[in-house]
Amino acid sequence: MYLYVNGDIVHKDEASISPFDHGFMYGLGVFETFRTYDGHPFLLDDHLARLHDSLREMNIALTLHRNEVTQIIYQLLEANQLKNAYVRLNVSAGVGDIGLQTGEYNQPTVIVYMKPLMLSSSIEKVCRILKTRRNSPEGKERLKSHHYLNNVLGKWEIGNDPKLEGIFLNEKGFIAEGIVSNIFWVKNRTVYTPAVGTGILNGVTRQFVIAMLTALQIDCQEGFYSLDELKEADEVFVTNSIQEIVPVGQVDDCFYLGASGPLTKLLKKHYERFTSFLWTRHELTERIDMK
Repeated sequence: MYLYVNGDIVHKDEASISPFDHGFMYGLGVFETFRTYDGHPFLLDDHLARLHDSLREMNIALTLHRNEVTQIIYQLLEANQLKNAYVRLNVSAGVGDIGLQTGEYNQPTVIVYMKPLMLSSSIEKVCRILKTRRNSPEGKERLKSHHYLNNVLGKWEIGNDPKLEGIFLNEKGFIAEGIVSNIFWVKNRTVYTPAVGTGILNGVTRQFVIAMLTALQIDCQEGFYSLDELKEADEVFVTNSIQEIVPVGQVDDCFYLGASGPLTKLLKKHYERFTSFLWTRHELTERIDMK
């Protein structure tokens, strides 16, 4: 498998970074994961917008434009002989002295990873409420950063079964998010999802689903919700940029409509319409008639 490292396409066995990279030493790095569908990087503009916000938060001086990122992706797709792929765009602070740095990082390390994916990888999930609580974000809002121990602890708790997803409660006991997903549920035709203020990552697919619901004129409420409110749902689904919209058939001892849920099916159908050409969720209201 080939990847991109600071300007070069290299085989994975030849890739390396400095041991003095502050992304390795102090966790100063962020990443975005997304998919290509027949060569198209779905919602790339939204991923880049979040990446740039995170880089500013970490004082890393870098701007990546759509054209240069797509060129890297196309080169990697060709090198790896792929069209449908998992992509991880990773930026770390770069090389620095031992010790915490207060100045701007102006020579970051950029790595783009890639691996093959089938066109659809989602399966119905069973969710477990984790004993591990979702930790508070390190800054104002949770970044998709190298600080992943909380997620790792959650994954250790549920194991490697791909049909299982763990759901975090935050430190105050409110529903937060999955280990690698955001969570939504449906009750009486209204969709509910935890607010960003619960400490969750504001997922790109989460934002896209909310935009689809708005375009479909379906009520979506973001807030602070108890486990009891989730248990009373009719439908539950989780989202991320790799697995897309995934129906949930069970949370602990509560059962839901799963893959037969009408709203979950509707959203999945619309989602699949856009994967081969959409650059941003904002195009939904500008270009797409959802009805």
